[in-house]
Amino acid sequence: MDPQFDEFLHVPARLSVVAVLAPADWVDFGFLRDAIGTSDSALSKQVSALSGAGYVEVHKGQDKRARRTYVRLTPEGRQAFQRHAAALERIVALSRMPAPDGEPPAGPG
Repeated sequence: MDPQFDEFLHVPARLSVVAVLAPADWVDFGFLRDAIGTSDSALSKQVSALSGAGYVEVHKGQDKRARRTYVRLTPEGRQAFQRHAAALERIVALSRMPAPDGEPPAGPG
């Protein structure tokens, strides 16, 4: 496995969160929930895990009518996502390389 592959980030729900956050600054929790297509509780669980790992920062504020929660990648989270995405790209690139000429692959047993 590629040494830059991040097992923690590779969880599909977490990877979806950081992928939505990557091109943005602060993102509204509701927008993030809708973009990923998940529930408030499932998103909250993943955001808490990402926050605990230092990958995201959470800010709670108040607008005229309601409390709002905003999320953004930390510099560490942004770097982790970039490293993980690069690792995935390398893995995919290797899968597209033609097989070397020669002996067929060894079978089971």
